[in-house]
Amino acid sequence: MNAIIFSAGWGIIMMFCSFLVRNKSSFRHIAVVGLLVLLVVNILDSNGVAVFHIDSKNMLAYTRFGLLFNSIAIASTLIYVLLSGKDIARIGSYAAEYFILIFFVLCGVAILSSYNNLLMLFLGIEILSIPLYILTGSDKRNLKSNEASLKYFLMGSFSTALMVMGIALMYGGTGTFSLDVVRTETGLYKGVSFLEIIGLLFLMVSMCFKVSAAPFHFWTPDVYDGAPGVITSFMATIVKVAGFIAFLKLCYGRMTTTSTAIDWQLLFAVIIIATLLFGNITAIFQQSVKRMLAYSSIAQAGFMLFALFSLNDFASKGLLMYSAAYSLATIGLFAVLVKMKDVTFEGYNGLAKTQPVLAATNAIFLFSLAGIPLTAGFLAKYYMLASVVETGNYIWLVVVAVLFAAISTYYYFRVIQAMYFKTGEPQTENITGSFKFGLIALAAIIIIIGVLPQYLFNWLYF
Repeated sequence: MNAIIFSAGWGIIMMFCSFLVRNKSSFRHIAVVGLLVLLVVNILDSNGVAVFHIDSKNMLAYTRFGLLFNSIAIASTLIYVLLSGKDIARIGSYAAEYFILIFFVLCGVAILSSYNNLLMLFLGIEILSIPLYILTGSDKRNLKSNEASLKYFLMGSFSTALMVMGIALMYGGTGTFSLDVVRTETGLYKGVSFLEIIGLLFLMVSMCFKVSAAPFHFWTPDVYDGAPGVITSFMATIVKVAGFIAFLKLCYGRMTTTSTAIDWQLLFAVIIIATLLFGNITAIFQQSVKRMLAYSSIAQAGFMLFALFSLNDFASKGLLMYSAAYSLATIGLFAVLVKMKDVTFEGYNGLAKTQPVLAATNAIFLFSLAGIPLTAGFLAKYYMLASVVETGNYIWLVVVAVLFAAISTYYYFRVIQAMYFKTGEPQTENITGSFKFGLIALAAIIIIIGVLPQYLFNWLYF
């Protein structure tokens, strides 16, 4: 509850700051202070120290898993603002509003990590999505940004309609919005009604839209490419993994109890293959690094879907690891990309000679996304694959995933090849010493998590 109230409250505080403070750079500092406060109160909540005690009537259930994810999301957002806060403020004339919307998104993230009721799932998705529609079109002078915002809004509205229909059907089949359903042995499939099955299918399609899983991913490349790069960084990381956490809670709450009625693992296996295939193969043919990262995010979603396929301890741990590894690496990559004046692969030619720190840290971020050992991304992929092996079903999926992971190294290493093995004069904006230090610190965190993952997982048990 701390994270929900403080994130919404700080967003309101920044509303007042928007007309009381005139210096645009001050909004970034106010946002950093707010994120630090938010991180502290969430850590306190994880240790049983709640600032607010509000009876949610079991509509929200706070667990170590959900609170740890909140800490990962808030810490990732803090790093994002520290690295790219100046770029956020430069998007347009309303710097304070951009940070306000980010805090409201975090409020939705906190609800999605703790919901225990389908109505709260809907509320969390809407609180998370509506600010993003605005942020996507924040560069009003850019027609691509306007187009991306409209496309995102239309597709988001369509998926929300499917979600509402699914929730209504599930209520009709069970008589409750709660994730906890007491079943009897009567009914179509041992207490599972036909309405609940159809409702779950609607809800599954809606959530696949939200996390850009194939074949419901078509909006992703255009929206990610059209949005300002610094906003794409936020959408492709914290927002995406929050959708997966919500999806995982839904699978644990309802899909495990309806497994006698439908083979959910088979459905997820088909979606995983389609997502890995489309994301990886299409990324190979891109000429823009930004668009390549958009398709890469679809491929990464394919790996995160393994957690929903497996639904075991490896899956839960793996999704937390993936949330941290993927978010941090992608935030770092987009922080560098925003500084590049040419975001094609040729624009990175010779970057290692002119900006060796940017090139070295960028390479570490790419190694993590590719799953190279000693990075957090390697362990994240390992946990995802181990979760499938643990189930004993569809072992061939592991082989398919490894093959696609090998394919992904091709387009990630294209960037490394351009930086280190090609000559050119890459044009970058002014790179400050603090920005370089932030990139080095972020790369170090990725390596530390990859070598010592227990420091992350210990939060679940101690």
